[in-house]
Amino acid sequence: MRYPPEILDEIRARLPVSTLVAKRVRLKKAGREWKGLSPFQAEKTPSFFVNDQKGFFHCFSSGRHGDVFAWVQEIEGLTFPEAVERLAAQAGVDLPKESPRAAAEARRRRDLHDVLALAAAFFEGALKRPEAAPAAAFLTRRGLASHEVLTRFRLGYAPAERYALRDHLAAQGVPVEDMIEAGLLVTGEDIAVPYDRFRDRVMFPIRDGQGRVVSFGGRAVRPEVQPKYLNGPETPLFSKGALLFNLDRAREPAHRSGVVHVVEGYTDVIGLNRVGIRDAVATLGTALTADHLALLWRLADEPVLCFDGDGAGRRATWRAIDVALPLLAPGKSLRFAVLPPGQDPDDLARAGGRPAVDQVLGAARPLVDVLWEREASAPSDTPERRAALERRVEDLVAGISDRAVRFHYGSALRARLRDAFRPPARVYPSPERGGGRGGAARAGAGPLASPAMLAVLAGLKARSAAEPGSFDGDEEACA
Repeated sequence: MRYPPEILDEIRARLPVSTLVAKRVRLKKAGREWKGLSPFQAEKTPSFFVNDQKGFFHCFSSGRHGDVFAWVQEIEGLTFPEAVERLAAQAGVDLPKESPRAAAEARRRRDLHDVLALAAAFFEGALKRPEAAPAAAFLTRRGLASHEVLTRFRLGYAPAERYALRDHLAAQGVPVEDMIEAGLLVTGEDIAVPYDRFRDRVMFPIRDGQGRVVSFGGRAVRPEVQPKYLNGPETPLFSKGALLFNLDRAREPAHRSGVVHVVEGYTDVIGLNRVGIRDAVATLGTALTADHLALLWRLADEPVLCFDGDGAGRRATWRAIDVALPLLAPGKSLRFAVLPPGQDPDDLARAGGRPAVDQVLGAARPLVDVLWEREASAPSDTPERRAALERRVEDLVAGISDRAVRFHYGSALRARLRDAFRPPARVYPSPERGGGRGGAARAGAGPLASPAMLAVLAGLKARSAAEPGSFDGDEEACA
């Protein structure tokens, strides 16, 4: 919905920026402005300023800037329309009435939120029943059975019965059509009676940026059940490529620490939480997307990706690089933490605790290093292969949209290409060892010569002597 400019101006006039910011940041008067520590970056010297006369906040450490609407969007993860509605209510400003269609869509979304809230409560209660004993035992083995974990993440259990959730929600007056649209039932032309999507699984509620349940992920209890992890389908409330697990809880810790850690699964997030790392989020069964990056870069300038140390984790890393490269901006990039082979973040946290996790995360590498490692890992032992490497690097750099970032990536990667292709320095024998006229090794005496290249040069010289005029200039090229 588009809001008239005069309505937005009225909200701004009634709600000084400092009034909203002061609920999250300790502000001190500084002339005509207010200042405080950045809510987006860890810092000791205040770099965050609020100017009520001009109606904006500005954070010098993170570059974030905006008005009251931008502030609420940044801090609470709201969309712009949601921020307008929230602040209009606070300011006592009446918004224009929605169109009948928009009003119906809003009511429909609220109905689906209510259905999913009922389902979350049902799964939580089911975990306490005797038939959930295998699920409770699984949670205990994985270190997920503490009261803090169960309540913080609202873990639950989907009973094995085919219609357990369906019958429970129907008894609460929920239409089957709502259950289907919320992604809770499986239906189709060949299915006479829709049945529960999640059965005999440990349940992980997936919440949006405001903390509302929008879907679920289920982990199989029995090892023979496939798939091991099952996410809800795309719905009006849930899009895998635009949401991150634990985003609502990780926002404030990420703003305080200045970093956000991205892992692959729910249990990885919970494992890191268990050792005190509260700024972790997870993708939801899909590769990292541009929408994910937009969310992450609102939390931290250089999110750290901590994917599993196996082949699948490595492929996920490569895909993340390809998604991120065109979107890089000054100060906005990624770092990559390399996990030990065969371990995921949850394994690492359970085996080594916080010290082991800190060691891995502290060694996170910048994107440019991991990109170069990927490209340079291919053989480059022939001129054609070296030319192919150079072409790949040129194409990747050309795909970076930001001109300044593109320039610096080009400079950095060209320098690495020169180093990779530069032969060892030529060394002349020293007089003390009877080396004759050449003297000691001379710095800058020119590039190289490996034994193989010296052999080629010798052959060229011999052929040149036998066939004057042949290979003109080749000696200089090889010398």
